[in-house]
Amino acid sequence: MRSGFPDFRLGSVLATSFTATLTERRGEAVERIPTPQRLVDWLAVSGLAVESCTAAQLDLARELREAIHVAATATATREALPAAAVEVINDRSVQGWAAAVLTPDGERRWRVADVEDALSVIAADAISIISGERDGKMALCASPTCMAAFFDTSQSRTRRWCDMNTCGNRQKKARFQANQRKNSGGS
Repeated sequence: MRSGFPDFRLGSVLATSFTATLTERRGEAVERIPTPQRLVDWLAVSGLAVESCTAAQLDLARELREAIHVAATATATREALPAAAVEVINDRSVQGWAAAVLTPDGERRWRVADVEDALSVIAADAISIISGERDGKMALCASPTCMAAFFDTSQSRTRRWCDMNTCGNRQKKARFQANQRKNSGGS
């Protein structure tokens, strides 16, 4: 990726990976799509390649990202979905002209012409996980600085971290260091 920007956190669920373009929401927030070009980069690695992005389209993307985050968080905490978030998700879903296409290898890919098409795919993915159509459940990351909403597809549905390689490892390391300090102080 482009130097000077934080790495993307890519998961297996498009909508929650998109919300992870803003991380550490309860700590020192990290914006992973600070420029229109960076959104183009994220869309490309997510299978939704577009030629370009304007500042206005970046604003639409961020508005969708935050609406998905709010709705997913409400779902995870079993609260009512905020009407404003639902409206944004629905508006983005119906405003694109994305098409699912079948590759010669039998895989589904998305044909998108612009950012609005890509956002419609992301919004539709959010609708499928928030509505409960897919097998899994919405959960919140146990990291006190993260609290990201993620879609838990583990067999037991008891996953605690949005990403084991970042939040999970950070919490395990902190617990280990606290135990080390406790043990060395007691000797």
